[in-house]
Amino acid sequence: MAPVMPLVMMPEGKTSKIVSINAGRSLMNRLISMGFIENSFLRIKRDNMGSLIVELNGCSYALGKGMASKIMVQECSA
Repeated sequence: MAPVMPLVMMPEGKTSKIVSINAGRSLMNRLISMGFIENSFLRIKRDNMGSLIVELNGCSYALGKGMASKIMVQECSA
């Protein structure tokens, strides 16, 4: 079983599964409304200096590294 880590530590191009979100109510609601929920799969398309571009459910999102550090993921072998 792959280790659980913050999304910011996941390498570019890898697919991962969301395990949990460790955020306050406001950020949690914002992420959930965008589709960032437990057991969803996402892929890091690009790792820029201050943000990540991720693909989730066919949509691309730009997340600041602070926000991405609150999303705990597990790398998938697929």
